[in-house]
Amino acid sequence: MYPQTATPLLTALTTAAQRDHAAFYAPGHKRGQGASPALQALVGRGLQADLPELPELDNLFAPTGAIAAAQELAAQAFGAEATYFLANGSTCGLEAALLAVSEPGSQVLIPRNAHQSVFAGLVLAGAAPIYLAPLHDDRWDLAFGVTVAQIEQAFQAYPDIQTVVVVSPSYHGVCVDIAAIARCVHQHNAVLIVDEAHGAHLGWHPDLPQGAIAAGADIVVQSTHKTLGAMTQASMLHVQGQRVNRDRLRQALQLTQSTSPNYLLLASLDAARQQLAMEGTDLLGQTLAIAQQIRSDLQPLTTVTVLSPAHLPAETYDFRLDPTRLVVDVSGLGLTGFAADEFLHEQQHVTAELPTLRQLAFILSLGNRPEDGDRLAAAFAALVRQAEHLRGQDGISVPALPDFASPSQLSQPPLTPREAFFARAIAVPLEQAAGQIAADALCPYPPGIPLVLAGERMTAAAIATLQQIHQAGGVITGNPDDTWQTVRVIHSGSAHYSG
Repeated sequence: MYPQTATPLLTALTTAAQRDHAAFYAPGHKRGQGASPALQALVGRGLQADLPELPELDNLFAPTGAIAAAQELAAQAFGAEATYFLANGSTCGLEAALLAVSEPGSQVLIPRNAHQSVFAGLVLAGAAPIYLAPLHDDRWDLAFGVTVAQIEQAFQAYPDIQTVVVVSPSYHGVCVDIAAIARCVHQHNAVLIVDEAHGAHLGWHPDLPQGAIAAGADIVVQSTHKTLGAMTQASMLHVQGQRVNRDRLRQALQLTQSTSPNYLLLASLDAARQQLAMEGTDLLGQTLAIAQQIRSDLQPLTTVTVLSPAHLPAETYDFRLDPTRLVVDVSGLGLTGFAADEFLHEQQHVTAELPTLRQLAFILSLGNRPEDGDRLAAAFAALVRQAEHLRGQDGISVPALPDFASPSQLSQPPLTPREAFFARAIAVPLEQAAGQIAADALCPYPPGIPLVLAGERMTAAAIATLQQIHQAGGVITGNPDDTWQTVRVIHSGSAHYSG
């Protein structure tokens, strides 16, 4: 077994890239020789390492060499029984997870703040979703997460639930009590999948919340590229316990991943694991210090509010906040998050991860430096000074906080996502869509969390929120009509239509 200091896949790729030989295999640029000068100038030596499944580089779908060793090291580092590298992002990992533990018609409990890839997985698997509304904080207009009490209520109402999907941390850094949820799910002989896309760093410093594998989840999917040092799209899937058939999981991963995985992405996972194992605690300690300094610097700006543990719900829910995620409410300035984001990006050269109607979210990671924090604090000071001028330019008022249903609300849609995908759809004027069954998942992006789910009835409140986001300059995917005059609904004559 290799030590954690080793990088078997990265080392093998480096050696292969430096080998002097005539290449008669894909890709066509032949280690950069045939690439355009502009691409060579941008990517440089990286093109030499853009290689296919050479014998010395192993095969992602039947690993016995460098990839197998790198995945074993990752499993050891993250505390999993097995780890699988993902070159298609967490998207393919979540899809594969649902394919591995579901079958057509089986019931899956899904929080409404799940990523759109979860709903794509339902289309592929043909599973029947039970939707659970996460606990919502009206002060912040944020979905914080699901609780163990809600999940127990779901099992009482739907005892045939076979799989539970949980998002933790949320896009805004709220972590739920995975340990308690895992105990509840396992008591009902169900499988727990945790979308930990934004939490690959959790558990690597004592001031961070516990990671989902350590808390007892069966499958955990992490976007290693989001908060650690891997390249964009490089992710991992961790698995433990006897509830997941490993052969079926491997089969599902082969269905959802490219047959030509990018070895630079895979090697970056090996490098990110090694860096985390060797220096993770120290590097994340530096990140946490930067985050704390930013919070201190923003505190005098009374017209903006930084999400803190004091804003989380009652202690009985046992939510925790990831301190490396900075969420700032700018509605006190009379600005939308989109207007604030445009000013920060274009005028101050400080760019957020996620603007919403009322907030901005910033990811702090081991790649940030103290000077980044200084620029962020200075940019917000400039935003406060310019707020009155920007309000006149924006011309869009900050929407009032909407009313939301009880967080214990459960719903089973008229059609499964798969049924909606194959049903006949028609376009109707937006003002006539309320009460009709949606044909598409309508999804502000980022964060990639649908407000309307394919197969469920559209509500007037959801339509109004989508209109607000569109008018404020937000990006919404899923609607073929980019003018937002119409949306697609299931035709009443469709074979799947339930009336």
